[in-house]
Amino acid sequence: MSYKNNSIAVVIPYYNASQHIVNVVQKLPHFIDEIIIVDDKGREKLPLAKLHDLSTSALISVIENERNLGVGGATKNGFLRSIDNNHDIVIKVDADDQMDTSYVEEMINYLISDKAEMVKGNRFINTKALMKMPIVRRVGNLGLSFLTKAATGYWNNFDPTNGFLAIKTSALKKINFDNLSERYFFETSLISEFYFINGRIKDISMPAIYGEEKSSMKVWKMPLIFSKKLISLFFKRIIKQYFLFDFNIASLYIVVGLPLFLFGVIYGLFEWWFYSSQDLYAPTGTIMLVSLSIILGFQLLLQAIQYDIFNAPKAK
Repeated sequence: MSYKNNSIAVVIPYYNASQHIVNVVQKLPHFIDEIIIVDDKGREKLPLAKLHDLSTSALISVIENERNLGVGGATKNGFLRSIDNNHDIVIKVDADDQMDTSYVEEMINYLISDKAEMVKGNRFINTKALMKMPIVRRVGNLGLSFLTKAATGYWNNFDPTNGFLAIKTSALKKINFDNLSERYFFETSLISEFYFINGRIKDISMPAIYGEEKSSMKVWKMPLIFSKKLISLFFKRIIKQYFLFDFNIASLYIVVGLPLFLFGVIYGLFEWWFYSSQDLYAPTGTIMLVSLSIILGFQLLLQAIQYDIFNAPKAK
C-alpha cells in the first residue's frame, strides 16, 4: 500500500499512554504503510494484544528502548527505522491522542508537491483554536516561539513545541542525528538542523486536543528552561552560517556593528560612572562618541537581522 506512489510511515513515541495508544492507531489514515511504535520504558506496558486486534492494513512494528530516552530519543529511533525501511515520508504522532490525524493527508500533499521538506502543525494560526488553549500554554508557547525563531533562523515559522510533524526521509538522511536532543528540546534541535540543509518548513493550522490528562512538560517554564540552549544554538548558527560556511554582507554588518555597539555601551557606562563620581559634566565629544557608536552599531546589527530574516528558508 502507498499514497500516490509514496511509502508512508508513522512514528509514535510511546510513554505511559496505555489509555490512548489504541485510539491513536485506530484513527490513522488507511494508506499508512507502517506504524512504528517506540516503547520508551514507561510504567504502563504497551497493550500489544489490543493493537494487533485492530483492523488496520498497516504493518505495526515495535521498537523497545533499553532505557528511557525521552520523546526525542524515542522519535530518533523511529525515524532511523523508517529510513532503514526505505519509506519516503515519515510522520511523527504523539501517543496521548492530542493530535488530530485527519490533517495527515494535507501534510503529506505539501511534501509530495515539493513545497516543503517538513510540514508541522501550528496552533496559533486559528484564532478559535488558540483561545481554547490553556493560558499558561499560550503564553509559554508565544515566548518560546519568538526565541526559537532567532535561534534557528526560521523567522516565518511558529509553535516550535508542536510535535505533529511530517518529513521527507530524503531530508532526514542529510541531517546529523547526533545533534538532535533526546528530550523536550527535540523539535527545536530538529528545526535547527534543517536550517543547515536549507530545508523548507511549512506550518499548517491545526488545533490541539486537550484531554483531562496532564502533560509532564510545563510549557510556561520552557522559555526559562530552554534559554541556555537557545542562546547556544543562536551563536552556533550565526558562526556557522555567516563565518564558517559563508561570508557575506550580513557577516560584515556583524563584524563592524557588534564591536561598535559594545564599545559604545561599555565605554559610555564607564564614562558615566567616572564623571558622575567626580560630580562633573561629561565633555560633548565624549557624549557624541558614545552616542554615535551605539546608534551606528545598533543600526548595523538591525541590518544583519533583516538580512537573516529575508534569507530564511521559505516553503511555497
